[in-house]
Amino acid sequence: MKPKVAFFDFTCCEGCQLQMANFGETLLEILKLVDVVTFREVMSERSEDYDIAIIEGSITTEHDVERIKKIREKAKVVIAYGSCATIGGINGMKNKFPLDEIKEYVYKDGAKYFPTILTRPVHQVVKVDYFINCCPVYPPEIVKVLKAALQGIPYEAPDYAVCVECKLNENVCMYDKGITCLGPVTKAGCNSWCINNGNICYGCRGMVSNPAKTGQMDILEKYKIPLDWVVNKVDMYNKPRELEEEKPKK
Repeated sequence: MKPKVAFFDFTCCEGCQLQMANFGETLLEILKLVDVVTFREVMSERSEDYDIAIIEGSITTEHDVERIKKIREKAKVVIAYGSCATIGGINGMKNKFPLDEIKEYVYKDGAKYFPTILTRPVHQVVKVDYFINCCPVYPPEIVKVLKAALQGIPYEAPDYAVCVECKLNENVCMYDKGITCLGPVTKAGCNSWCINNGNICYGCRGMVSNPAKTGQMDILEKYKIPLDWVVNKVDMYNKPRELEEEKPKK
C-alpha cells in the first residue's frame, strides 16, 4: 500500500502548500507513490489516518503546541516544510518585542482575545525527521526530501553558503552591484534561486552553522554597510533561533 500523506498548516501564509499545488506534472508523479489523505488547500476530504505529516507554519500558540504533539504521536514521519516550520520564519519577528506590546499593536482593544507565545519552529516542540527549507519551498528540494523520506534514508541540506551556488551559476555578486545580500551567511540548497532571478538572498533557509564571520565583516567594511542592517535582515527569518531549544518528545 502507498504511504498516506497529510498536510497541516499552522501560523503561515500557506504559500508553501500553494507551491506544492502548483507543482504541475511532477505532482502527478508524486501521487503515483503516495496517497494524500489530508490537504486543506486542495481537497475537502480529510483523514486522521496518515503515515507522513508535512507541516507548514510555526508554532505561536499553546493550542498549536497541543495540536503538533498530537500529529507527532500519529505520524511515523514528520517533515517540516518552509521557513516558518523549519526556522520560525517571518512570524518570529515578534520575538524581538514584548508579546503584550505586539498583541496590542496588532489587535488594539481585542488583544485579550488572541493569546500567543514566542514563535518556535516545529523542531523546538516535537521531533522532526526531515526539513524542507526556503520561503516558499524550492521545488527540486521537495522532490529530494520526499524521495529520502519514502526510502527511509536521511537528507541533509548543504551547510555551506548560498554564495557557492551563486558563483557556480556565474551570477554577478549583488555587493558588486551596490546591493546587500545575505548569501554569505545563508545555507545553500536553493541553487541561488532568488539571485538567479534578480533578487537578493533574504536568509530564508537559515544560517550556516559556521559562517565565515571574518569574511562577512570584511564585506561589510568594504561596502560600508552597517552591521545593524545585516542583523535586522537576518532576524526577519531567523529570530526564533535564539530560543533555547527544548528536548523534543518522540
